[in-house]
Amino acid sequence: QVQLVESGGGLVQAGGSLRLSCAASGRTSSNYAMAWFRQAPGRDREFVAGISWSGGSTGSADAVKGRFAISRDNAKNTVYLQMNNLKPEDTAAYYCAAKVGYYSGSSGNYQYWGQGTQVTVSS
Repeated sequence: QVQLVESGGGLVQAGGSLRLSCAASGRTSSNYAMAWFRQAPGRDREFVAGISWSGGSTGSADAVKGRFAISRDNAKNTVYLQMNNLKPEDTAAYYCAAKVGYYSGSSGNYQYWGQGTQVTVSS
């Protein structure tokens, strides 16, 4: 079992920045790919960014390319999402997820999820 705890969400003005963190505990010795998803009210959960176990491979959704960056520090069992130039449409609950193997853009492929952290961007 892996437990994931997100932090770093909050209220920010458009154009501002936030950094989300996801701390993993439990069976962290396995090679887990990690990802961030988000879900706005009334919308499906959507892929934001993913990263391989080594950190050598990353991917992100078109909507956040050039603004968001995912990274990880395996020594700290933590994954980060740096979010710059935030827009009101980025407002959502952000979730961290883990899966064995390579990261995926499909939420159904992830075995472990955090509780989420709210990001609200005001215009």
